[in-house]
Amino acid sequence: MSPASAASSAIFAPGLLDGQVVLITGGGTGLGRAAATELAACGARVVLAGRRVEVLEAAAAGIGPSASVVVGDVRSEEDAERIVATVLERHGRLDALVNNAGGQYFVPAEAIAARGWRAVMRLNVGGTARMSELAVERAMRPAGRGTIVNVTLSPHHGLPGMTHSSAARAAVEELTREWARAWAADGIAVSAIAAGHFRTDALDKYPEPVRESVARTVPLQRLGRPEEHAWLVALLCSELGRAFSGSVVTLDGGRDNWFGPWPPPTLVDGGGDVPTEERRPAATS
Repeated sequence: MSPASAASSAIFAPGLLDGQVVLITGGGTGLGRAAATELAACGARVVLAGRRVEVLEAAAAGIGPSASVVVGDVRSEEDAERIVATVLERHGRLDALVNNAGGQYFVPAEAIAARGWRAVMRLNVGGTARMSELAVERAMRPAGRGTIVNVTLSPHHGLPGMTHSSAARAAVEELTREWARAWAADGIAVSAIAAGHFRTDALDKYPEPVRESVARTVPLQRLGRPEEHAWLVALLCSELGRAFSGSVVTLDGGRDNWFGPWPPPTLVDGGGDVPTEERRPAATS
């Protein structure tokens, strides 16, 4: 175990990622925070990126001295460049990038507004693409080695109320496969995790019918634990993980294999409609 790591991993050998520097976008909460915690436990120095400094600092404090933060929005070209530059200034290297930042809102497909569609695509596809390109150009290609892990969604046969996100994450999976081919000669491995339903605070923002029924739609009959996702992230950042380049690994308790009547009776509201999430008003500049 690295001296800078606050705790040892529950499943990996000590020092699995000793000396590695890993950048995790959206690293202050949920699955991103869990991944950062596990990566640090495996010996990596982790940099948590996100938009809310207080959330990032709280997460880093919980991880320990091997974690640091950089505030920025991956949707912004200026911020994306500054995030990568800060990691390089701070550590002199960037071994792995975990593109965890993402988001969506709950709405039936026919009600998706053009502005909402663009927002989801800009974050989930545009942010992932630009962070990956910058990591390759500024750090990994010059070093002759690197790893990129993209976080996408399962199930792949559609998510009711999240069509825009399903489309965005499918685009990222195709980018993953193409980047793995294009960047192989540079020593860069690119893989993706199609994450199912996990027990995180993110579930609290969805309508009550969704929260009540989500675990029952998983063949394993439970939600995933954040540490399970974190273990897979650590594996893909390891030497063995490089062999997964070009792969999309589904981690969802069998949810990707589920099928049944549409709409699921536990999903619709009293009127028989898929509920729509209440959204915050758009910020004004």
